[in-house]
Amino acid sequence: MKKIKEKIVLKSLLGIVILLTFFSTVVSIIGYRGFTTVLMEQYEDVALRIAETAKLDVNADRIDVFVKSNGTTAEYKEEWDALDSLCNSQGATFIYVIQPDIKDYNHISFVFSTVNKESKFSPYEVGFVRETTNDDYRKKYKKMYEEGLEQAIVVRDSGYIESDTHITAMVPLKDSDNNTVAILCVQRQMEALVTARHTYIRKVVTALIIIAMLVLLGLTLYLDRVLMYPIRTITKEASRFAKENTQSGQKLSDQIKNKDEMGNLAKAIDQMEEQIQDYIENITSITAEKERIGTELSLATEIQAGMLPNIFPPFPDRTEIDLYALMKPAKEVGGDFYDFFMVDDDHLCMIMADVSGKGVPAALFMMASKIILANNVLVNYSPAEVLEKTNNMICSNNKLGMFVTVWLGILEVSTGKVTAANAGHEYPIVMNAGEKFELLKDKHGFVIGGMDGVTYENYEFNMAPGSKLFLYTDGITEATNSEMELYGVERMIDALNKTVSFQPESVVNYVKGNIANFVENAEQFDDITMLCMEYRGNEGE
Repeated sequence: MKKIKEKIVLKSLLGIVILLTFFSTVVSIIGYRGFTTVLMEQYEDVALRIAETAKLDVNADRIDVFVKSNGTTAEYKEEWDALDSLCNSQGATFIYVIQPDIKDYNHISFVFSTVNKESKFSPYEVGFVRETTNDDYRKKYKKMYEEGLEQAIVVRDSGYIESDTHITAMVPLKDSDNNTVAILCVQRQMEALVTARHTYIRKVVTALIIIAMLVLLGLTLYLDRVLMYPIRTITKEASRFAKENTQSGQKLSDQIKNKDEMGNLAKAIDQMEEQIQDYIENITSITAEKERIGTELSLATEIQAGMLPNIFPPFPDRTEIDLYALMKPAKEVGGDFYDFFMVDDDHLCMIMADVSGKGVPAALFMMASKIILANNVLVNYSPAEVLEKTNNMICSNNKLGMFVTVWLGILEVSTGKVTAANAGHEYPIVMNAGEKFELLKDKHGFVIGGMDGVTYENYEFNMAPGSKLFLYTDGITEATNSEMELYGVERMIDALNKTVSFQPESVVNYVKGNIANFVENAEQFDDITMLCMEYRGNEGE
């Protein structure tokens, strides 16, 4: 028995050594790549943000004047000071504005040049001409002038580099006629990235080695005491119970005093034996458990309802718009959802979405999708970008393969222009002022969560004062009566056209009632969700 015990311990230790080695290797590789990628993305993101901020400090219409005056005007000095302040406050190495030679882009002429005071470099004078350092810059310059490129990143980490390893973020400066007249560049050195990456890897590897040694030492000292005796005892009791099917006079939990998994296993076996013999008496307890689950589902319904905007009118101080929405789940909780909120004082975001599946899984997926969509909108992405980034985030950890269809639009309140994108959702319905409701057959993109790397397209339409927008999920069009007839799109539009003069709340309630009259007593198989927005524009003032 002792030899067998020693073999089990040896095999256990050997297996743990292999697992720890594999784990350490995987973690080190993932950490190295992930940490490097994150740092690089942060460098690029910060550089682009600085460039976009600096862009606001330069009057593109005055570039030629600045060049001709050789930078001697007060206006030039004011803008130079703003760029210099930004460069030093944000940790950039250079912030400069150039005009490439658009014949071949082989030379650049400096308009502005600021340098971080803590660096070893000096700024260039206005009008200074130098050769373009490499093809990467030359290609980016050409795309900005000739192809309308809005942002670019150049990473210099190999070959001859005059200012050491760095990244450069570039944005075009456009005049009032939308012509590119110069390029603003932000350069950041990457010594910190290289140092941080190496330091991180050293710390991770050192920590993993120390942990592995401590784990092996602890296991060597305690494995026999905490593992082998409980296993033998549990095995003996399991064999006895399989033959006799009666409880032992001494519980396993009394023989095994461990406070770890073995102790829990002993208690679990004791409980299993008790439950097998007391099964009939436990039926009452099971019924009570079901009631508890029902209570929790009711609470989940309230929580889900609270996640959706439910105060109407939602914007009582905004007379330009009126809006109403509702969501009726097919089960206690559902996967449909709507959302609307003011992105800023002049932009209203509206979302209508339908998660695959029903019940608790769909509700959880719905809440996660709603939060991700709203967060991306508030970062000021366009609808298409919001859908793309949301899709990538969901696909990165979508083990159950769930998906959601989404229509997302942003209304510019001052003009009535709507910019929207569609990820496999139902067509929106628009009623132009003085006309009837009609389907707006927009271009559908792929559903969110279905496949990583999908791109989406924005489209636009205008709403005049008095126009209405109606959004819905397929729970309306697929509502079925007792004769298995679908409610359908035509019945929905017919119902809507009887409400052309109604307020949004009355429109939604009328369609809801019309569906109820159609299905009568038939079971609701899908969530029913809809939203109506009336654009009043200046007429609402």
